[in-house]
Amino acid sequence: MFRLIAKEGRARRGEFTTAHGVVQTPVFMNVGTQAAIKGALSSEDLERIGCQIELSNTYHLHLRPGDMLIRAQGGLHKFMSWDRPILTDSGGFQIFSLAGLRKISEEGVTFSSHIDGRRIFMSPEDCMRIQANLGSDIAMAFDECVEIPSPRDYVEKSCDRTYRWLVRCRDEMRRQMEQPDAVNRGELLFGINQGAVFPELRIRHMRQIAELDLPGYAIGGLAVGETVGEMYDIIETVEEHMPADKPRYLMGVGTPANILEGVARGVDFFDCVMPARNGRHGHLYTWSGVINMNNEKHAGDSRPIDETCACPVCQRYSRAYLRHLFKAEEMLALRLAVMHNLYFYNALMQKIRDALDCGEFHAFRARHAEILSNRI
Repeated sequence: MFRLIAKEGRARRGEFTTAHGVVQTPVFMNVGTQAAIKGALSSEDLERIGCQIELSNTYHLHLRPGDMLIRAQGGLHKFMSWDRPILTDSGGFQIFSLAGLRKISEEGVTFSSHIDGRRIFMSPEDCMRIQANLGSDIAMAFDECVEIPSPRDYVEKSCDRTYRWLVRCRDEMRRQMEQPDAVNRGELLFGINQGAVFPELRIRHMRQIAELDLPGYAIGGLAVGETVGEMYDIIETVEEHMPADKPRYLMGVGTPANILEGVARGVDFFDCVMPARNGRHGHLYTWSGVINMNNEKHAGDSRPIDETCACPVCQRYSRAYLRHLFKAEEMLALRLAVMHNLYFYNALMQKIRDALDCGEFHAFRARHAEILSNRI
């Protein structure tokens, strides 16, 4: 399923085959939590801006409209009219972020819906059944994302439980794929490494889950309170113990600079709400740095957001027009800004892949890492 094409240091260029197409890696997954990109982008828009994988959330879709309803519609691909790969997050992060509204046990988690307050129980088996009903191409295991900082003894117990849950996820996913009416018989399970910022726990947990020989592995529980330096150190620590013939996914990270540093440390898959969320607030990515469309200096600027960008927004609209839309609180401002930012992220990944193909990634990283973090 995963083919390694080239390497430069730890950085990897590959391709991953799913039931709905081949994914060129490294890749950024565009986040459509509730089967839609916040910012009013359609599936046609995602195709137009170069999205390879759409990511949706198990927790949110289970609550609304319900995974059984989506199954009855033919699965998530048909429901949202998207025929390329989909990854579904397990919802573990959302559930565990509910803090006082949930209770963890060996069997699973009891939590209160953020929509109507009703009490819901989810076990690892439930999580796999829900994702099987959605019919995604990649299903993420049910895990616990612990707070940082957390006591070491709690993190250790959590890692042990997350491992036991992963075994249950694997067994249930196998059972679901054996069903004659499975929505997507090619659905793949990725395991998630946890361990907070304790290197020895991260290593032990990664070695444990690697023995299960799953189709892919993620590094979870980062970008939740640790420093950037700690995050990079953990990625380097874990990467050495991740199977070389399986894709590596860094969950919920991050900025363009984070992505460059993640690729340099051997990561293949990324996702983050940041480009869409920042776009909705007028913060736009360019090859010269980040600009704020709310600033007065853009009021009469007839240039596009980025004169080097080939996205549909930069090919047609000016900074002056986009700033007007934000100030007038027009919905079109959000749509155009999010479209540009997601195009930028997908274009960034293409340039990274091109650089890896030519053996020039380290030079590309050196040229752009600092510039892309600039706020203009």
